[in-house]
Amino acid sequence: MLGKSEEKALKKLRKELRSGLYSFLVLSILEREGELHGYAIRKRLEELSGGKLVPSEGALYDLLKSLKKLGLLQDSWAEAGGRPRKYYSITEMGRSVLAQLREEIRVIESVLEKLEGL
Repeated sequence: MLGKSEEKALKKLRKELRSGLYSFLVLSILEREGELHGYAIRKRLEELSGGKLVPSEGALYDLLKSLKKLGLLQDSWAEAGGRPRKYYSITEMGRSVLAQLREEIRVIESVLEKLEGL
């Protein structure tokens, strides 16, 4: 069991680590699967991570808004199941940035593999 200080440190560092990771994962999901609404993106993250990497709804919508503001996503409204939903899709700039992020992830993976081998 973690002490209070350890728990606080873990929570802070986990939040920082996941923040960038969620952006990468959302862009990757939209690149692969096309246009999705926020709930579908959240469900997909839940499926892919076995329930371990699921941002809160508020955090996800803040992230989507931020990615849109950066020009990495675009959104449009469509009706689904009799109600309007906002759908998100990756832009060309989003694809380009995602390709660069993939290179960064490869470097991180390589460093982690080397550390595991020590």
